Amino acid sequence: MSKVIINSYEDFAKLLGQEIGKSDYLQVTQERINQFADATLDHQWIHVDPERAKVESPFKSTIAHGYLTLSLLPYFWNQIIEVNNLKMMINYGIDKMKFGQAVLTGDRLRLVATLHSLANLRGVAKAEIKFVIEIEGASKKALEGIATFLYYFN
Repeated sequence: MSKVIINSYEDFAKLLGQEIGKSDYLQVTQERINQFADATLDHQWIHVDPERAKVESPFKSTIAHGYLTLSLLPYFWNQIIEVNNLKMMINYGIDKMKFGQAVLTGDRLRLVATLHSLANLRGVAKAEIKFVIEIEGASKKALEGIATFLYYFN
């Protein structure tokens, strides 16, 4: 898979309203879930106790933290796009974010990204990226929303 290369505001503008790309799939393992639980101090049994989850969870499995799914966004985004000629980039915010379906341990996720809007703020590119994190083989999305990035081009 080749990345979309962006060297300027004008390069971004050509993508307005279009799908920018899709990332590769990544499997969500119990090890990754446990590491996220340790990092965030969120050790709810639905995430970290496979034996209890088999019996008590409606999913019959442990599930990924919703914020673990969200935290994969930069990893996936960097597979899709390379933005050059920057002084800096700022994660500005996320709007309309919603979780659609639980991510079960072992599920494979990928990002589909579309350029939702683009504005030139006195030389700063404000890019709103519609993101959808899909679960391989599932009809419902794991997560979707609009991420806003500020790109300060040289």
